[in-house]
Amino acid sequence: MYTLISAINILFTLFNFLIIVRVLFSWIRVNPYNPLVRLLFQITEPVLAPFRRLIPPAAGLDFSPLVAYFALEVLRRLLISILLRIS
Repeated sequence: MYTLISAINILFTLFNFLIIVRVLFSWIRVNPYNPLVRLLFQITEPVLAPFRRLIPPAAGLDFSPLVAYFALEVLRRLLISILLRIS
């Protein structure tokens, strides 16, 4: 059970890291045709798009990564607490 919890922690930490990298890429000029940049966008966009539809940009700033980051953290904690109750 603790192996599953560790895997969940690693996956959520990795995904949150990818969201942070995507935000950093939005602040600097990157080549959108770079395969790594495209992969990053393909991985993170399915999670960020629903938040972007709910929260429109304010003053030109996209807050969807911030909200997604916290939502993923809540989901991670919820999953772990459920797994701890089961075991």
